[in-house]
Amino acid sequence: MFVELNNLLNTTPDRAEQGKLTLLCDAKTDGSFLVHHFLSFYLKANCKVCFVALIQSFSHYSIVGQKLGVSLTMARERGQLVFLEGLKSAVDVVFQAQKEPHPLQFLREANAGNLKPLFEFVREALKPVDSGEARWTYPVLLVDDLSVLLSLGMGAVAVLDFIHYCRATVCWELKASILYLMQGNMVVLVHDSGDAEDEENDILLNGLSHQSHLILRAEGLATGFCRDVHGQLRILWRRPSQPAVHRDQSFTYQYKIQDKSVSFFAKGMSPAVL
Repeated sequence: MFVELNNLLNTTPDRAEQGKLTLLCDAKTDGSFLVHHFLSFYLKANCKVCFVALIQSFSHYSIVGQKLGVSLTMARERGQLVFLEGLKSAVDVVFQAQKEPHPLQFLREANAGNLKPLFEFVREALKPVDSGEARWTYPVLLVDDLSVLLSLGMGAVAVLDFIHYCRATVCWELKASILYLMQGNMVVLVHDSGDAEDEENDILLNGLSHQSHLILRAEGLATGFCRDVHGQLRILWRRPSQPAVHRDQSFTYQYKIQDKSVSFFAKGMSPAVL
């Protein structure tokens, strides 16, 4: 039986949970299809999305978004999508003097110890406004992918601090010591290199795993390449408010990436892989 990711997670744009951190992880495969899913999902849900894209260009995400039924160009023009194109911005920061603080300013600083400019960019992009512009259901921060920040010289602790402050801003908002009911969501992708000597990446991945409500881990098949099955997806739900016996729930599905969708099925349902 083939199903879509929304059905696996038992959610739709009009009933998506709020105040959650979702961790996307890929190991020995490309998990970018998960990023594309959540980007289109939240845009269709009429959310205000801040997308920190450190891997691909805007045109790449836009082309995939069109296949999934959303226009990133229109979303950006009407203010629903705030897009930070990391590839282009990195070149601008390194080779051009910036008049104003840049979100990736740490690239020009030899001893940069934090990601405060990037956090300020996220906070400004998702802050509530009282103007007459369109009202979005709730804010969402999407990052693809955090591992790049480690490659650019930031330490795992600095990246975890950045996520902590973003969660305090996006997932809940304090106003006059009273919880302000505008909870948003965060979705971040981290690459698992599988290298036991990569301590910084392990610290980042473990730190995010402990504070995530939902973990989606895309893995390559142990048997190698297969035309009909492209990998498997491990889903781990964490529900701290539930009794211990129901607190963590884990499922594993295999998947096949198609042109405009991804089909999931239980292990053993495909004759190609058992």
